[in-house]
Amino acid sequence: MMTTMDYHNPVLLHDSVDGLGIKPDGIYVDVTFGGGGHSKEILRRLGPGGKLFAFDQDLDALANALPDDRFTLINENFRFLKRFLRFHGVKQVDGILADLGVSSHQFDVPERGFSTRFEGELDMRMNQKSDLSAFTVVNQYDHAHLSKIFVEYGELKNGPAMARVIIESREHAPIRNTQQLKVVLNRFLPQHKSNKILAQIYQAIRIEVNQEMEVLKEFLEQALEVLKPGGRLSVISYHSLEDRLVKRFVRNGMFEGEPERDFFGNFSVPFKSIEKLIIPTDDEIAANNRARSAKLRIAEKV
Repeated sequence: MMTTMDYHNPVLLHDSVDGLGIKPDGIYVDVTFGGGGHSKEILRRLGPGGKLFAFDQDLDALANALPDDRFTLINENFRFLKRFLRFHGVKQVDGILADLGVSSHQFDVPERGFSTRFEGELDMRMNQKSDLSAFTVVNQYDHAHLSKIFVEYGELKNGPAMARVIIESREHAPIRNTQQLKVVLNRFLPQHKSNKILAQIYQAIRIEVNQEMEVLKEFLEQALEVLKPGGRLSVISYHSLEDRLVKRFVRNGMFEGEPERDFFGNFSVPFKSIEKLIIPTDDEIAANNRARSAKLRIAEKV
């Protein structure tokens, strides 16, 4: 039988839940349920009058639902946070937690195509019902679009050249699995850096398949709406693209540019930061290598 730890070893577990400042009778949301590690810790701190809602679009996560009357699992993307909370009669909450990483389970199932360690189908869908897969991205996107995702989401300077090679290869036959993709891009994978570059390529495709940047923006805007004044937001990110969005939104309520200032040069901010940036300890990284790039930001709605 699979345990929560088998499914996903939660990163920064106590720090992220501590950041919510749990009230025993409060209403909380875990928007990235996964194996339920963070949710279990929240429930442990809630009293009998508290309530926890969790979101996860992955069908596999449903098997981890917690048998607790205070708990409701919603099988949807957290970009629909506001809609489904209202469906359950909730307009405002006391705290929201998000762990933006791919779950250990998703990495460890070869056929999901998330991991560079296995040969698998070009899938990478967190929502198995989605029409857009890695196969579609690799085999149907034009050069401009492929280049854009490699450069922006993978931070790969030679993204345009990679896109060109993919397009030349697929003219002869579709690229159907992760092994074929590695072979096609082999010239860009020097032995001493192959794993790092492959991870960047996979990251770029995965972000596009799951629309992760757009989803994160929609989530943050809705989180600001549904949090009560004094409510807490606790977000764990794993790469600079995510962390930059979270940092900017917490700082000034915008993802780009600067907010308008009044005559005195002041502007109102939606959140105040709680604590400085939190990263895993050396001990946690040693115990869970996937924690190595995690960054936790905690903010309170003004």
